[in-house]
Amino acid sequence: MIRVIDSEWFNRAAINVAPDLIGCTLVRQLPDGQQLRGLIVETEAYQTGDPACHAYRKQTKRNQIMFGASGYVYVYLIYGMYHCVNVVTDRDGEASAVLIRALELKTETLNMIEISPKEKTFRVAAGPGKLCRAMQIDLSLYGTKLEQGQSLWIEQRSTDFQAMLDVDYLKLIQTTRIGLTQGVELPWRWYLKDCQAVSKW
Repeated sequence: MIRVIDSEWFNRAAINVAPDLIGCTLVRQLPDGQQLRGLIVETEAYQTGDPACHAYRKQTKRNQIMFGASGYVYVYLIYGMYHCVNVVTDRDGEASAVLIRALELKTETLNMIEISPKEKTFRVAAGPGKLCRAMQIDLSLYGTKLEQGQSLWIEQRSTDFQAMLDVDYLKLIQTTRIGLTQGVELPWRWYLKDCQAVSKW
């Protein structure tokens, strides 16, 4: 049975939510009702007191969603061309979020999207900008509540995935985050070991 994650589940510190998101499924429902689906295989946590967090200095129009209730979508643009998607976590007023860094796209999703002949199918969503392009996520989804029936939601790990984690057949790696100039020493990045869809390992 598929279980959609509700907002209460995200009402925890980003460093607790981030590893728990590995193995969950991000679902993008398109306007025509079609769904794009990908297994979350890499995440990064950002929270209060973290110099790399967008909300570290003050609240702005860009980051204001991070200061609100958990379970909402924070999308931002980098380099003027790449989108990144985050899940707002923690309690209302406590600015924090989890960046979804990489997805392992489902076969049916790979069959629905355009893939360059030069690109390996398992690397199509290996990075925050790449996954947003593949899943058609942009600034129009900023502030979306993650729940079934909306444009985005997240489904819990399958029982099979959880069982393989429990017996160490699958393992999560915890390490430092990527591409930062501040907070580089914080080990707040998690990814699925030996997964070829991870952005970098």
